[in-house]
Amino acid sequence: MILVLNENYEEKQFENLVNWLKNKNFELHVSKGQNSTIVGLIGDTSSLDTDMMESLDIVKSVKRIGEPYKSANRKFHPLDTVIDVDGAKIGGGNFGMIAGPCSVESEEQLCTIAKRVKESGAGFLRGGAFKPRTSPYAFQGLRKKGIELLLAAKAETGLPIVTEIMDISHLPLFEDVDVIQVGARNMQNFELLKELGHVDKPILLKRGLASTIDELLMSAEYIMSGGNEKVILCERGIRTFEPKTRNTLDLSAIPIIKQLTHLPVIVDPSHATGVAKLVEPMSLAAAACGADGLIIEVHNDPPHALCDGQQSLTPEAYDDVARKVRAILPYSYKIGK
Repeated sequence: MILVLNENYEEKQFENLVNWLKNKNFELHVSKGQNSTIVGLIGDTSSLDTDMMESLDIVKSVKRIGEPYKSANRKFHPLDTVIDVDGAKIGGGNFGMIAGPCSVESEEQLCTIAKRVKESGAGFLRGGAFKPRTSPYAFQGLRKKGIELLLAAKAETGLPIVTEIMDISHLPLFEDVDVIQVGARNMQNFELLKELGHVDKPILLKRGLASTIDELLMSAEYIMSGGNEKVILCERGIRTFEPKTRNTLDLSAIPIIKQLTHLPVIVDPSHATGVAKLVEPMSLAAAACGADGLIIEVHNDPPHALCDGQQSLTPEAYDDVARKVRAILPYSYKIGK
């Protein structure tokens, strides 16, 4: 249920309303905009009489919400959420550029790439320390050492780091990680999502291989219901019958998601296509359809990459893509710090 309050209400009225609702065991989500204040009620509102609520002097109107996701719902939070990590922002007209290698291989490799993508305007460094691989014989990542190398690259470049978590037991290793990524395979790992709801740092949540938009938003709700509202959604392609690309990039999801939620949504054209030559056109299309950012794989020597070299851009190619993306963004958008 959503309560839209009258303008120029008295603060005492607001305090009384909030205390009364909390005493009824509702969780409240208050959003104060320029023209109105919205109070979202989370819990079983079937006992509340709509007419009675509308009769209160402070209440302008009452709306019941049919969607199962509440905290992530734009009706609860009309203004766009902005994720801010040391001045690097995503959402609310801020276009975030996240770039780096699929997997962390060495300090020299990582720092070389980090410097290059920063020069091209990237505001975040991505890199896989723990790698979920289809084959148990494929490179699984450097794990703890990989995170240490990411932190070393951050110390050298100042770029906030983004890396993927695989299991709740790894969480202590992520204490100094700026943005924790939940990969497509773990989008519905609900115990992990619940635990991340208690973490005070942004969570980059990727859409599952065969997940609907509502399922993605419900996974975000798991995190937000725990108290962590710093969620970034990521469209990374879904599995279809088409074998020409690794996945099928569902760009129609971007404007749909932005209508349904206030959370920022970015696009991963690298995993979506699996083909380096397709990253540029899909990046431009993502920017044009309203995405709040891009996460792109960049490697200084793609043919010899230990993971996903076929979809990785060279630093030179990434610089070209970043320049073209900036050229088509709306004038109102900001990129970088």
